[in-house]
Amino acid sequence: MSLSTRPTGAQALMRGLAVIDAVAEGHHGLAAIGERINCTRSTTHRLVSALVHAGYLRQSPQGYQLGLKLATLGAHARKQMPLAALARPIIEALAQKCGDSVHLGVRDGDDVVYLDKVAGSRGLEMRSRPGLRLPLALTGVGRALMLDLDEGQWQRLYTQARAHQQRQSEAPVAGLSPLEPPTWPDYQTRLLDYQKTGVVLDLEDNERGIRCVAAPVRDEQGMIVAAISIASATPWMSDARLSELGPSVHDAAAQLSHRIARPDLHPDATFSPPAGAFHE
Repeated sequence: MSLSTRPTGAQALMRGLAVIDAVAEGHHGLAAIGERINCTRSTTHRLVSALVHAGYLRQSPQGYQLGLKLATLGAHARKQMPLAALARPIIEALAQKCGDSVHLGVRDGDDVVYLDKVAGSRGLEMRSRPGLRLPLALTGVGRALMLDLDEGQWQRLYTQARAHQQRQSEAPVAGLSPLEPPTWPDYQTRLLDYQKTGVVLDLEDNERGIRCVAAPVRDEQGMIVAAISIASATPWMSDARLSELGPSVHDAAAQLSHRIARPDLHPDATFSPPAGAFHE
């Protein structure tokens, strides 16, 4: 059902949520938000004003930004997710061991959503954060979530990621440099190699100067339900070091898979797959 065919109350709600999504994607001005949600300037202004008043958005010199209420809700949401609770000690230990940032991500439809992040000890700032949503095929952690899909799905998701990057190059988001993804044949070859090793690489495909290594997390039935990645700046992520970190991230993913598969051994935290985790 489209926004225009929903009941009036539902339509207003969905438009308000669309505004929040637009701002999260990097559209910070009224005109850009209105174009993104396909609403007139007056309607967009009313929606944005209501969200600012409620604390879901805030106004800054750079335009409209996500508000503190969303940060609070995000923190509560992460605490209520069993997967994040199961993974936290594992990704903390991995970050301490390697000194780099470690991420936990899940699939939601055609996107990867970052559930958690443990910052590394190098003081490096990168744009990844809990709650960030990106096309699956764009990131290392997203590609790890794709490994069991067929090649037709790979190409569809690759095409979406390429279109996303082209949009960003036309209207860049703060912190996102225009990047050219690998060609489809090269991308396909890389994924086939990653299928064999169970370890995925991101060679500055998503963020300029950032490389990462990732591995999928599986449930008791062997289905991919999450992924873990280690990311850092290129000077600390040579090809040799990526190879060295591969077994570490693979082992961390295996540990989390075991915790999911054997809840009887971890009664403090049970697991249920996040909504959208298996959308094809």
